[in-house]
Order: sequence, then structure tokens, then C-alpha cells
Amino acid sequence: MAETTTKVRDIGVDVQNPPTTTCDDKHCPFHGGLPVRGQIITGKVATKGMQRSVVISRQYTIYIPKYERYETRTSKISAHAPACFDEGLEPGQEVTIMECRPVSKTKKYVVIDRRI
Repeated sequence: MAETTTKVRDIGVDVQNPPTTTCDDKHCPFHGGLPVRGQIITGKVATKGMQRSVVISRQYTIYIPKYERYETRTSKISAHAPACFDEGLEPGQEVTIMECRPVSKTKKYVVIDRRI
């Protein structure tokens, strides 16, 4: 028996969970023509209220020299979620995003991996 596999474009990054379904999104790094480069960030999905978009929440610590303590800060980043990833994303799920050219006014990252 021959298994059917989807043809996935090599984006130059070792991705643990490439998409298993195909999509017709032109802004998909795997099935479309969107090139990725630069930063790779891991965070949790904060909201998924827009079409093919997610907001990623990322926590990081910063040292405050005056008090000799660390403080935890949170930043939120808007990212494009291609159709092959969009259906499986839920708030609280951990994803990996990568920098790309601007897709819209606020989206300069694209989802390349999700933790299952």
C-alpha cells in the first residue's frame, strides 16, 4: 500500500511537525511562495479571533540592577497562520513562528510549527 504524502517545500529550517494537509494560501511558507528569514520565536497562542491570524504571547525575564532582582515581562506578536495550521490552533497551544516579509500592517511573522 502506498501512503499519500503532501509535497512540502523546504524552508531551510528543521521543523518537527510539518503540515500534513495541503493549502492554497499564497502566504504559506510550505505550500505558497512566502520566504522566511531571521528570528525564530517560540510562544503560546493568546488569541485566535481573526481569520488566518493569531496573537502569540511570549514571556521573558529582565534584570533590574537597582533592586538586584529579575522581572518577568510579556510581549504579544501578531503572526499569520496558514490554512494548513489554522484549524488546529487553540489558545494556550505552543507554536513556533519565524520572521518573514510584512504580510499586512501588523503581521511580520508566520507560524511554521505547532507542538502536538
